[in-house]
Amino acid sequence: MKLAGATTAATAFAGTVGAADEADYETIDAQGQVIRIGQGETFENKLIDLTTGDSVVLLVEGGNSTIRNVGFEGLHRGDGFMISITAPSGDVLIENVYLGDGSTKEGESFVHGPGAVFYHKESSCNVTFRHCNVQGWPNNGFYCSNTASGGSAHFDRCYGKNNGVSTYRVAGGDDAIVDSVAYNDDTDYGPGWGGYTEAHGRPVWVWPGDTVTIENSHFADGPYPHAMVLRESGTAQMSGGAIDGNVQGSGLEQTDVSSSPELSVPEGTPTSAAEAASGGSSDGTTGGVDDAEDGEDTEDAEDGQLLLVEGDSADVTRYEFAVDGSVEQATTDGATIDGEDELEDGSVRGVVADWKDAFRFEGELSSLTVDGPGRVLVDGEEVDPADYGEELPHELEIDGRGAPTSYEITVDGTIELDADEDPDDEATTISGSTVQSSVTDSSQVFRFSGALTDVTFTDGEAAVFLDGERIDPAAYGDTELLPHALVIDGSGTDDPTSYAVTVNGTIVKADPGEATIDADDTIADGTVRGVVDTELDAYWFAGELGDFSLCGDATVDVQYNARDQ
Repeated sequence: MKLAGATTAATAFAGTVGAADEADYETIDAQGQVIRIGQGETFENKLIDLTTGDSVVLLVEGGNSTIRNVGFEGLHRGDGFMISITAPSGDVLIENVYLGDGSTKEGESFVHGPGAVFYHKESSCNVTFRHCNVQGWPNNGFYCSNTASGGSAHFDRCYGKNNGVSTYRVAGGDDAIVDSVAYNDDTDYGPGWGGYTEAHGRPVWVWPGDTVTIENSHFADGPYPHAMVLRESGTAQMSGGAIDGNVQGSGLEQTDVSSSPELSVPEGTPTSAAEAASGGSSDGTTGGVDDAEDGEDTEDAEDGQLLLVEGDSADVTRYEFAVDGSVEQATTDGATIDGEDELEDGSVRGVVADWKDAFRFEGELSSLTVDGPGRVLVDGEEVDPADYGEELPHELEIDGRGAPTSYEITVDGTIELDADEDPDDEATTISGSTVQSSVTDSSQVFRFSGALTDVTFTDGEAAVFLDGERIDPAAYGDTELLPHALVIDGSGTDDPTSYAVTVNGTIVKADPGEATIDADDTIADGTVRGVVDTELDAYWFAGELGDFSLCGDATVDVQYNARDQ
């Protein structure tokens, strides 16, 4: 992300969220720049100074990203939207944002003038707006009706006032407005509008699509005579809360809705730009993850401790932990639900790169291993994996039965020989996550992290014990060696290369020639994902290669029937 015209400032507000320390935030002078927020990135604790008379755009281009603690200060003078969302997939979190100083209608790039937030047609991500204050924008506060074709917009304790066209413009079946407020009370609808009154003022505008959910929210009309408009076949279900004013359209179902709305700023929502940038809010608490009042993420805050795994775009991070109670996935702090994470009997294994995984758990954290540059936080405090159990928690024993036996073992983490002898003295080759060795009438013991993914005997047989229990090696990979090799060569490149490849057969990590095996690479359902920097990654596989993506300058070499060469 490029931050033009940035200076550092401190405020008198107490309490911060995310990366800010001691209520520090950064001031960015608006100079017409575009600040791009990519996959997995966080943009937080910024005050954007619009008193320069210029504009700025926060362009959200990637999913699993976050805008947090951002205040736009001063009357905006321009013709565009301030936050523009084009992310094609993933989750986006926008919280504790102040856009309450409004805008003038200067310029004609948009029919209705400038707006606050725009969800583009090409976007298909799931956006959560939490504690956002948007007032005085001619062209919609939250223009999110494009969710009708994919993605969703969820509003949690947001506040809108005197926005033109609409405050909440929604359409998708997964869209929801919860514990939020919108109303109009000014004939000019915000400073500098110059009497512009065309098609303005709907607190809620529901466009055709699936039914929108509205809960415990409060709306009131103003000079424009509708508190809510359901366009054509637009539908919504509203429970709790209140509406003061006319509802245009017949697609609204109401349950326990009164006619006396409470129109104050929801608790936790900032009322000034500096308050937002410092992490403060209207009730004096901090915004973001520390604000545990209500809402989907704060409900699960009451159900145990939060463990957050923060990935790093520099490389893949594989993690594993165990608790002595229950554990479940969560979406707190912009984390995503990863279907490939493994949860069983209080144990969790997963992988992050430039995103986050989060879990709520009961009881005590008993073990934790982390392979890669990522970090783990428990209830907001970073923890040292060395303080929680062994670095290599699993034991694997190969017990010979008197006949010469050669074998190969692969795990999806790190593996080491558990002996005083050097592995070379034991005729044992360990390369990353793979072991090649042999036994006759002795035993070999290894310690490893992650999961056991493959046990292959090239000749002979032996008994195999995993964490003290005998296992069937046939249940851990093919007994026949895979014939083809795939090599991703990052040597000679300046930057890391990420890749993903799918085969319609079997693929395992390998060590052909000079290639290495990266314990951080992941394999699931015939798809492998990894990152190479200046090294090689290699895999054995059977079947045909399918989808292949490569981001970077590494070269790719496919060697068919490589074992015969």
